[in-house]
Amino acid sequence: MVQLLGEYDCKLDAKGRLMVPSGLKKQLPNVDQEGLVINRGFEKHLVIYPKKVWEQKIEELSKLNQYEEKHRIFIRLFTRGATELLMDATGRINLPKSLMEAVGISSNSELVLACQLDKIEVWNKGAYEALFDEDPKSFALLAEEVMGNKNKGEHGN
Repeated sequence: MVQLLGEYDCKLDAKGRLMVPSGLKKQLPNVDQEGLVINRGFEKHLVIYPKKVWEQKIEELSKLNQYEEKHRIFIRLFTRGATELLMDATGRINLPKSLMEAVGISSNSELVLACQLDKIEVWNKGAYEALFDEDPKSFALLAEEVMGNKNKGEHGN
């Protein structure tokens, strides 16, 4: 299982190419041969998956009932714009213009690559920083709500 870690500040060049930081590249040892897949995230960002992780996502999607409208719509939205990325010899990947435009990223933009478990979120730096402008107490409340009762009942509580 892939477990990615870290946040990386990057900048796109004038052609929309992104130099993959060496610390991130080390976490993706076979990326040269296997490749990556990029698509839209649930918020206004892009998501890069190692090819093997993307294949697992597609396998999950293939189990949905395509005769149900909600399932078809979700599959369509999730896979919209998905593009295979290949890293060049210098460690750069070229982000698709249509996906960049969809989330407000332009050439020469400052970006944050934020590792989230088995995927990499690609954010415009300003939009990413705005996510964390909330009061830290909000995070504590969210943690309590999401994780607080996770083990309740397992230990007789």
